[in-house]
Amino acid sequence: MTLTETTRPPSRPEAVAALEAELTALLGERNVSTELRARERASVDGARMSPIISELLPLGVADVVAFPTSAEQIGEAVAAAVRHGVPVTPRGKGTGNYGQGIPMSGGLVLDLSRARAVVEVGEGWLTAEAGTPMVTCERAAQAAGQQLWMYPSTVQSSLGGFLAGGSGGTGSIVHGTNDAGFVAALDVVHADGSPQLHHVEGDEAQQYVHNYGTTGVIARATVRLEPLQDWRGVYASFPDFPSAQSVLRDLGAMTPTPRLVSADNPVITAALPEDPAYPAGRASVRVIAEASTVARATELVEAAGGRLEDVREGPQVPLAISVLSYNHPIEWLQKSAPGVYFHLEVGGAALIDRLDDVEGVYEGGQLHCEIGNSGPIGMLAGVYRSPEQVAAGILALNELGVGVHDPHQWNVDFQLQRTVETARRTDPRGLLNPGKLDPEYGGPTKGAVR
Repeated sequence: MTLTETTRPPSRPEAVAALEAELTALLGERNVSTELRARERASVDGARMSPIISELLPLGVADVVAFPTSAEQIGEAVAAAVRHGVPVTPRGKGTGNYGQGIPMSGGLVLDLSRARAVVEVGEGWLTAEAGTPMVTCERAAQAAGQQLWMYPSTVQSSLGGFLAGGSGGTGSIVHGTNDAGFVAALDVVHADGSPQLHHVEGDEAQQYVHNYGTTGVIARATVRLEPLQDWRGVYASFPDFPSAQSVLRDLGAMTPTPRLVSADNPVITAALPEDPAYPAGRASVRVIAEASTVARATELVEAAGGRLEDVREGPQVPLAISVLSYNHPIEWLQKSAPGVYFHLEVGGAALIDRLDDVEGVYEGGQLHCEIGNSGPIGMLAGVYRSPEQVAAGILALNELGVGVHDPHQWNVDFQLQRTVETARRTDPRGLLNPGKLDPEYGGPTKGAVR
């Protein structure tokens, strides 16, 4: 029996029908749908990037989709679903994570993308509703002479989605991940049948971050801002990947600190969208650098045997570099060779110091590398054979001193015990994103190594 079968409650069409009627009265006909195409669209996320999870799809399909347009309507919709005993899977843009946004128990998918008001921008903080795109938050901050501490590589992803399912991004060299002080406060809805928005701050707010809505649905968030800086996009190329890798630490250590430092080997670079800044057959390094450090970045690049390809400015340049960071280069690699590659999230000094060993763990190994808050991080791609092959490689990477996060599973894997304890209080009936909070579940690769 599969995990999906063990967690999915019996279908209750009468409860779904009653919920649909109540949501329609609450939100209006245009904001509620049981049409198959709408339900299917609302039931997918980034799982196709995982060949392991792709083999298991579909993991679930919504019975009804609702689109609240304000934080208060989010509270009302969750309360209605709980009263009818219908599971609730909150959804942002569905751009990230692999399976965590799929409604494994059917029920209601609560699409928050229409609740997108920027409520207020203050000195050092911004408050917005959960569906607000991160790029909208960044532009609102810039209009006030500030910038977000960080935003994800998928800049169109929603604020609530990033906080509930994401981790780091542009700005993480300085500020780490989104559980390290980025969140100042949240307004969340519990699955207790009440539409109340619970206001939580500081450490208490962290109980709702990066756990896929299993402890509460984020309706509104307040996140940290800092003074706006004058950014440039620095594009460099190198004859080979080791040369490119050799300069990453020094680039990341410049003062003021860059907002992002990314590097790809020639194979991955060739798969990226065509751009004269990515010459054929060469490795690529891309930096979101403060304007005063461009000359220093150029010196470092040339001293390492590279060459400066371009320096670009304008508000779109940091966004353009951001969308080619984290897992996006691997997504382009997968598109260039459909059905070939899987990937893992990796970190540690070995990504630079033992590059050949790291890439050699998997057949066709290709590394995308960045500088994070505590050193090199990246995405390691390899030719996919089986879950057993992936699991064996994880052990080999650990022996090289590489930390690994396995994205090929949908269970909460950050502060799991804390999340379980919180959910007992905030979701006593287990209606929030069922199937994503199993303390015994380790993912499709669990136990694959014999």
